Amino acid sequence: MRLSHRDPVPESLRGAIVALGNFDGFHRGHQHVVSEAVEWAKSEGRPAIVATFDPHPVRHFAPHVPPFRLTRLDQREELFTEAGAAAMLVFEFGDALASMEAESFVRDLLGSHIGAAGVVTGEDFTFGKGRGGNTQVLREVGADCGIQARAIGPVGDGGQVISSSRIRDALKAGECDTATSLLSRPFTVRGEVIHGDKRGRELGYPTANIDMGQYLRPRFGIYAVRGKILSTGQGLTGAANLGVRPQFDPPKELLEPHFFDFSGDLYGEVLDVEFHHFLRPEAKFDDLDALIAQMGVDCTKARTLLA
Repeated sequence: MRLSHRDPVPESLRGAIVALGNFDGFHRGHQHVVSEAVEWAKSEGRPAIVATFDPHPVRHFAPHVPPFRLTRLDQREELFTEAGAAAMLVFEFGDALASMEAESFVRDLLGSHIGAAGVVTGEDFTFGKGRGGNTQVLREVGADCGIQARAIGPVGDGGQVISSSRIRDALKAGECDTATSLLSRPFTVRGEVIHGDKRGRELGYPTANIDMGQYLRPRFGIYAVRGKILSTGQGLTGAANLGVRPQFDPPKELLEPHFFDFSGDLYGEVLDVEFHHFLRPEAKFDDLDALIAQMGVDCTKARTLLA
């Protein structure tokens, strides 16, 4: 179930334990926070709600920054449900939330409006106008309105804290294995297949073209990928180009997976595309024959890696 912070919370979900954070990517550190909330809720016979912010507050305060999202809202909803949440609550971030004092956020939103009995956050979570709220404010103000608060320490990996920033850095470097380890699953782009200029089909490698939207851009280049057609659940394997296709003018940024042993119409279908292995950077070739030959090499390598 998806809730908006603007709407009344159903009576059956009042008194919930709320996991509160951005949770973009829902990496292993985020999972630890949500797991604490779910277990706490179970122990007291309460529902668990995962609350997230959308758009991301950074997008509100700095709309000029390049796309950086690791998950879409619908992906987060699925992940939260799998983790045991009864509902996802979306704080729709705009001027009103940006200007709300931290005490009011706890007392009026978490308390009166949502009816939270408990809140779990990461230790570094901040909120409210000017980021004036932290876990101490949450505990102190919460205590006055019947909300218990718990703060969860960071989760480490390889001597470093797991963070969305580390995952973004790994993807921008083409380090799929690192990103997969920190996320606990491959970085996955979800998008609708749109019509392109049919270049891939002309070259003998038809592609399913997807606009990257607000997703972070991993390193441009060729990847071994797995796909899934959401309407049918059919799994696919392939090689994908992510970038601006330097062989062709004008440059056009797209994710273009070519799926092996698949023949069918994917236009209008929504696909999940998982990034498993970075094969090589984008390149411009002397001619189309050289490009086609390299595409054959890429596909063979992708098949081997995904086998």
